[in-house]
Amino acid sequence: MTPPQDLRLVIVGASLAGLRAAEAARHAGHRGPIALVGAEQHLPYDRPPLSKAYLDEAEVPAVHFREVDHLREDLGIELVLGEPASGVDPDAGEVVVGDRRVGYDRLVIATGARARMLPGTEGLGGVHALRTLDDAVAVRAALDAGARTVVVGAGFIGSEVASGARKRGLPATIVEAQGTPLVRAIGEEMGTALSALHAAQGTDLRCGVGVDGLEGTDRVTGVRLADGTVLPADLVVVGIGAIPETEWLEGSGLKLDNGVVADEYLATSLPGVYAAGDVVRWRNPLFDDGPTGGLMRIEHWTSAAEQGAAAAHNAIDPASAKPYETVPYFWSDWYSSRIQFVGVPDADEVKVVSGSVEEQKFVALYRTGDRLTGALTLDRRADVMKYRVQIGRRTSWADALAFAEKRNAAAAAKAAG
Repeated sequence: MTPPQDLRLVIVGASLAGLRAAEAARHAGHRGPIALVGAEQHLPYDRPPLSKAYLDEAEVPAVHFREVDHLREDLGIELVLGEPASGVDPDAGEVVVGDRRVGYDRLVIATGARARMLPGTEGLGGVHALRTLDDAVAVRAALDAGARTVVVGAGFIGSEVASGARKRGLPATIVEAQGTPLVRAIGEEMGTALSALHAAQGTDLRCGVGVDGLEGTDRVTGVRLADGTVLPADLVVVGIGAIPETEWLEGSGLKLDNGVVADEYLATSLPGVYAAGDVVRWRNPLFDDGPTGGLMRIEHWTSAAEQGAAAAHNAIDPASAKPYETVPYFWSDWYSSRIQFVGVPDADEVKVVSGSVEEQKFVALYRTGDRLTGALTLDRRADVMKYRVQIGRRTSWADALAFAEKRNAAAAAKAAG
């Protein structure tokens, strides 16, 4: 059955996921009205470069995905920008945006997540998260001015900020409350392995100590640690995680639990309402034998792009809906190194199968039960997608090790000429 073409599709969140949802609907032949609602005045833009190329390159890179004329005229999208949505009325089929109500037949929620900040730092100059384009502009300006930089949180974004500071020859300190960085993202063993990159580049990494507060009246002058140390600072970048933007949905009837809860089709608990991107916690069929039954919320570029398109397809044509199954993938650039990860980090065993931690160039595989469930690579760009395919095929651990040996033998033969 062909879906009706006059359905009004509303997408809340002018993000990567939101843009991909709008584009996918048009490319699928949807001719009905599409409205894209965004809290920022900016057109949809690419976020990963904000902590990478935007901080590192001499010329400020362009980060907007599309020109306004393309969105409005070529795709026929109504842009409702500069004010956040504040509620959903499912009975009326309306989204509340400021003093207006935007009617929908199908709704895709793609409001993403906001950076978690240190309490009590509001209004203190020189303190930033790095989540939005405005954040990136401010952080780049501070680095260009030679700021002494302290990063709170040794995650990927914070590590990229430290990298940007060190590339300018500026002092940089990373403070991490956990004893090992990146435990949730890649596990303790590999978190320790990657922390060596900071030492090699002269970044001061301090783990196992919390932040008691910031010093300064109008602008930050220092970071006070729990052990009494005060780190001088002109720029403090807070990278302690993100909170899904779901408060505006409270009372709507949507199931909320660390995000908007959705099934494998990205359909929420409300009819005609779907979710995508950083805000959705959905059931990934590829990992439904795991401890969470496949429920996961991931903040990765690739997943946001794929989910936006999948949610739109399923929203406008639910009779032909397909489950969204994926092997999560992300990358991060530190100094001159590329870190890539596919799969999920919770594992019974982590094994380096190519290269070595000592030479800071390796492939590490993650085992859960008798199955390959993750792979981390450091400066082995050609390898990671091979293992993403293997994880997607539900490859056994024994077969994964055999695959790694075969790749190692082929590389050795090539090197020998």
